[in-house]
Amino acid sequence: MTDVLLINPIDVTHLKNRLGLKVPPLNLMYLAAALEKESINVRIIDDNMNNFGHSKIAKIASKINPDIVGFTANTATINNALEYIKSIKNTMPNTLTVLGGPHSTFLPKETLQSEKGLDVVVIGEGEETIVDMAQKYEENKKFTEIKGIAYKYDNKIKLNSPRPPISDLDALPFPARHLLPFKDYTGSGYAGGIITSRGCIFSCNYCSSSRIMGKRFRTRSPANVADEIEELVEKYNVDNLAFLDDIFMLNKRRAFAIANEIIRMNLDIKFVASSRANTVNKELLESLKNSGMNTLYCGIESGSQRVLNLMGKGITLKHAEDAIKIAKDVGIDIIASFIIGYPGETEDEIDQTINFSIKLDPDYSQYSILTPFPGTPIYYELKEQGLLDTENWEKYNVLESVINYEKLGLSRRLIDKKLTRSYLKFYLRPKYIIKHAYMFRVLIETLFRSYLMPKLRGNAPEGWYHSLN
Repeated sequence: MTDVLLINPIDVTHLKNRLGLKVPPLNLMYLAAALEKESINVRIIDDNMNNFGHSKIAKIASKINPDIVGFTANTATINNALEYIKSIKNTMPNTLTVLGGPHSTFLPKETLQSEKGLDVVVIGEGEETIVDMAQKYEENKKFTEIKGIAYKYDNKIKLNSPRPPISDLDALPFPARHLLPFKDYTGSGYAGGIITSRGCIFSCNYCSSSRIMGKRFRTRSPANVADEIEELVEKYNVDNLAFLDDIFMLNKRRAFAIANEIIRMNLDIKFVASSRANTVNKELLESLKNSGMNTLYCGIESGSQRVLNLMGKGITLKHAEDAIKIAKDVGIDIIASFIIGYPGETEDEIDQTINFSIKLDPDYSQYSILTPFPGTPIYYELKEQGLLDTENWEKYNVLESVINYEKLGLSRRLIDKKLTRSYLKFYLRPKYIIKHAYMFRVLIETLFRSYLMPKLRGNAPEGWYHSLN
């Protein structure tokens, strides 16, 4: 019987270190559930919660002695994940090391080449692939027929054929939350994450979602979604939930049905969900509010129509204005996100974005520096033009400028300054301070810990992390 150990490395980015957020690794819990369904032994270690570090984790893993050790990483955390893999391989040279996540999905060969201790990269969705790999490992340790992976063989890198997206999401078991000390997360307010759909039909130039999960919008049934919410409420005592879908409200009929199921099952839950500005619907928001929705996350991104068009966002400024007004009329809090420093954007257009965010007056605004993650169209465009300042992946954290803005007629210093100014100008308004007194205290504390104190020590971050993603 094959034994699998899944490890979530420490998140070394500013999101966790500066704000202290600890979120259970939903992706690994999905993989573990798929393995358990096929009676494959699996454990999860969340070192982002434990903070043991790669050396200690390698010692712990050696005592467990698994056949396969799997890791997850995004672009900003890839280097740290590879350090874990190196330690694991040094301690257990015969253990198969596997890495998944968006970064390695788009750069599989480069990732395999960057660490000799890494054996296999999973490309795209991992549930079916990890099961296939564990079963093949037990049979013959050969991976030539496993779709959706790249691997090393005979000192060469082999890239297998892609694995089709999972068509029936209801067939996936609920995430294996029981494999983690879930009560340790619930106090943070971020434990109740749920994904009800995969794939995106849109093609924003700065986003890789449709490239990693496919262009087809695949959904779980309302009954299946409500059953998982019931499990979160009754088994894990979750009372605040986040729908982590990219476009939860795209299919309005399904969203209505989910709201009705929550009400029918008398599930006492508060939740946040996301929507594109041009899919916000008043009747739907009212229904979702009745079922517990208290916050809408909406990606506005720019206050310049020309920049929105450059981004391929597919919305207008009026769409944004209408969406925010509808949410306010319904009585739902609004989180609006904005991006500054998009290639081709002028200083005046950055100011337009800041001013537009103030005009919209959402309850919370998140601002970030454009980060061209591998897999996004803007990454390949900038790389081809020689406009990427660095491929030091730890800097790809939406906190730091990684683009050569000087060649674009701006400067890194200006972009960093505008990011700081956006937060100060939005949150230090007297009107906002009076309305959101608690948020003001949080802002001042975050500003002090994340910006002013490091600056006094001479190592200020070049911006603030904008999102809980």
